[in-house]
Amino acid sequence: MVDSEDLSLNISRELLQHNRQLSLIAKNIKNKIKSELASILKNDREKYEDFYKSFGRQLKYGIYSEYGSNKEDLQDLLMFYSSTEKKMTTLEEYVSRMKGDQKYIYYASGESVERIDKLPQTETLTDKGYEILYFTEDVDEFAIKMMFEYKEKQFKSVSEGELGIDADEKEDIKNEDDNDKKLLDYMKEILGDKVKDVRISKRLKKHPVCLSTEGPVSIEMEKVLAAMPNNAQVAAQKVLEINKDNEIYATLKGAFENDKDKLKLYTELLYNQALLIEGLTIADPLEFSNTICKLMV
Repeated sequence: MVDSEDLSLNISRELLQHNRQLSLIAKNIKNKIKSELASILKNDREKYEDFYKSFGRQLKYGIYSEYGSNKEDLQDLLMFYSSTEKKMTTLEEYVSRMKGDQKYIYYASGESVERIDKLPQTETLTDKGYEILYFTEDVDEFAIKMMFEYKEKQFKSVSEGELGIDADEKEDIKNEDDNDKKLLDYMKEILGDKVKDVRISKRLKKHPVCLSTEGPVSIEMEKVLAAMPNNAQVAAQKVLEINKDNEIYATLKGAFENDKDKLKLYTELLYNQALLIEGLTIADPLEFSNTICKLMV
């Protein structure tokens, strides 16, 4: 209760009661809207998807802007494009289709569905038949970070350091040897602080190279933050991953043993290729072009 010299005790009580009434009205309106939207989603999917195209972003901001405090009210209304269904799906529908050995809700971020479809980071998960949600709006990852989990299933990006597939990770560790480590350490030395590490990939099947990340900031989040005015230059901790089963790896090993100068060119080229795959800007396009030309002669 609040009182003051300027307001009588009775007036202060009336004001507080009025505020409580407004809070109750707001709560009832919120519940009514949620109930109506849930009903449309269940009974008229096409109509709800039309609504979501216009207002889905606001629902996601509703989760992000209040640090996840509204997630219980909004999470069942969210929809994302599904890699397996080839259409929009809810989180509840995704979880209901999860495979028995699947630990996480997997997602991939990019500028468009078409762009994400081509990401090399999805290869292992796709081969296992795991469904991937496509995040194509700038708010998506920020909202999901605030949610943390859905129905006790945590969210995991296809670009995170560990995918949570135990058998594959143990096999990859077993296949590494001292010669691999020396090569990767040398490549890391070439790239310096551009990357946190250079590793044998646990997610690539066909593509020769990709970037993964460690820490809370993803590459897509880095792009969003960089586009903001007065940005704090927040950057993702990038890891260059090399596919040991791709023929390029034998070329790298040969250069490491016989031609360190050429290995430097290969390393810089692969790093810049990985940046382009992610839609990131190459620091020096002219140098990139010259590197390609040097390797052609």
